[in-house]
Amino acid sequence: MKNEPIYNLLNAINYPEDLRKLNVDQLPEVCDELRQDIIKELCCNPGHFAASLGTVELTVALHYIYNTPYDRIVWDVGHQAYGHKILTGRREVFSTNRKFGGIRPFPSPEESEYDTFTCGHASNSISAALGMAVAAAQKGDSKRHVVAIIGDGSMSGGLAFEGLNNASVTPNNLLIILNDNDMAIDRSVGGMKQYLFNLTTSNRYNQLRFSMSRVLFKLGILNEERRKALIRFGNSLKSMAAQQQNIFEGMNIRYFGPIDGHDVRNLARVLHDIKDLQGPKILHLHTIKGKGFAPAEEHATEWHAPGKFDPVTGKRFIANTEGMPPLFQDVFGNTLVELAEANPKIVGVTPAMPSGCSMNILMEKMPKRAFDVGIAEGHAVTFSGGMAKDGLLPFCNIYSSFLQRAHDNIIHDVAIQNLPVVLCLDRAGLVGEDGPTHHGAFDMACLRPIPNLTISSPMDEHELRRLMYTAQLPDKGPFVIRYPRGRGVLVNWKCPLEEVPVGKGRKLKDGDDLAVITIGPIGNTAARAIAQAEAKFGKSIAHFDLRFLKPLDEELLHEIGRKFKRILTVEDGIIKGGMGSAILEFMADNEYKPTVKRIGIPNIFVEHGSVAELYHICDMDEEGILTKIKELIN
Repeated sequence: MKNEPIYNLLNAINYPEDLRKLNVDQLPEVCDELRQDIIKELCCNPGHFAASLGTVELTVALHYIYNTPYDRIVWDVGHQAYGHKILTGRREVFSTNRKFGGIRPFPSPEESEYDTFTCGHASNSISAALGMAVAAAQKGDSKRHVVAIIGDGSMSGGLAFEGLNNASVTPNNLLIILNDNDMAIDRSVGGMKQYLFNLTTSNRYNQLRFSMSRVLFKLGILNEERRKALIRFGNSLKSMAAQQQNIFEGMNIRYFGPIDGHDVRNLARVLHDIKDLQGPKILHLHTIKGKGFAPAEEHATEWHAPGKFDPVTGKRFIANTEGMPPLFQDVFGNTLVELAEANPKIVGVTPAMPSGCSMNILMEKMPKRAFDVGIAEGHAVTFSGGMAKDGLLPFCNIYSSFLQRAHDNIIHDVAIQNLPVVLCLDRAGLVGEDGPTHHGAFDMACLRPIPNLTISSPMDEHELRRLMYTAQLPDKGPFVIRYPRGRGVLVNWKCPLEEVPVGKGRKLKDGDDLAVITIGPIGNTAARAIAQAEAKFGKSIAHFDLRFLKPLDEELLHEIGRKFKRILTVEDGIIKGGMGSAILEFMADNEYKPTVKRIGIPNIFVEHGSVAELYHICDMDEEGILTKIKELIN
């Protein structure tokens, strides 16, 4: 790489204890070097980019002031934490980030004692950190500090507010840092506002305040209720002077800020001054996503995970996709617009993933008919249910692994009422480098027992379009369509929009010696394995695309049960309780007794790596399917 960065300080920092040996005036240089190191690594080893650039100063200040790993830092969400990984013993191996066998894409306690909690999904930091703070108090560990960092949209998640609500009434000394990167840093309005901020974050002020409260408690003048009333009164005075109010002070959580999250020296001072304050506290930072790399600052969404790029010019290296099949998500986005143009009842809903799921196409064409509800999957489903109850037809697009967070909403707010909500599950199956927190492994097994649901998975782009068309027809009820991340198989992906009979599968190929039953795009992999097997072993193998997990095509399964003594099921979902389990149940219930072997995601949390690597270790690639076919027909 040209212009290789020179690190005067970072090379001597292997762990936070090395960082704490520095003078506070050296921290800006550490931040500059850490930011350059992140840019240098991610330009050729892609990952989450802009969010971690925005938390460089916060990361350095936290590890400088707090005695980590004894003190607990809980990140939310984990893609803000690349700087944290580099400063906590993983700089030498950071080039393996997200690679098979390398370090994990998000903080994980299995990888480092500095990673206090799993944080692949958003909004769990306050609840987890509060639990840690209470545990420390219960064990008499009064010296331990616990900090929750919540940001990059995570505050919109319902779990964050549940944690705040509990933190406001549970005795604790938790510090919550709100990393607010959605707006520019506000200028202070008048001298009083700045004065109050400096006063309320100073050691002298808070020591005096604490000493007075202890004296008043001993004299019987102050009790807990009066203390809370005084906090409310003080918060009211601060709100009047600052000409603004916030929800945190209304919950009796002491509020500090907002301050510049990129002024590392001031940030370290503030953290030091409020570190030992009693009771729950929130420190509000304004930061810039992509800070220090101009293209990322200007286009944060594009640079969230930009792939490879030139670290000098900022030019992204985008592969030539001409002549390749489209992404499933783009087929969804364009087909949704096509359907919405013909059906005025259709609306789109997404929890903070408009570009990731291509809902942005509808947003651009029909902005009043598309809704980004923020990181709030449960709300997205219930919001869709409310619209469906009063005559609209929502297409609610949620990544498969995130849908887990809305399981109750699907049952209580959609399925029980049999409402016409179309749940489009992007990123179903193994997603690759994001690892176990993001694999869409569980949707089929989780949703299969729920009454009233139709559950489908298209084998290719044409099938996706036809299923979307079918789902918006009258009287279809709640309808699930699951499809993977990445590209399909058809370059000419457009096709007429035709109804698919609900609960009807397809016989793709006849045969006599073995029946292979698949669902979803993995059927294309199975088809190639079947062709190899017939050529190698001289056997006749039938292939069935089940298409619908629920309702099952019982007519098709009776045909298979009567004819075949050996069956292989192949699915891109957890093997426990999924499609293969449904086939076993059907065969047992109808007293068929074939030998049934199943291929799917094993009952483990599959690690990170490329999709091809993960398919191979799970025996879900052509080689694994071919091996299983050989076992069955010999």
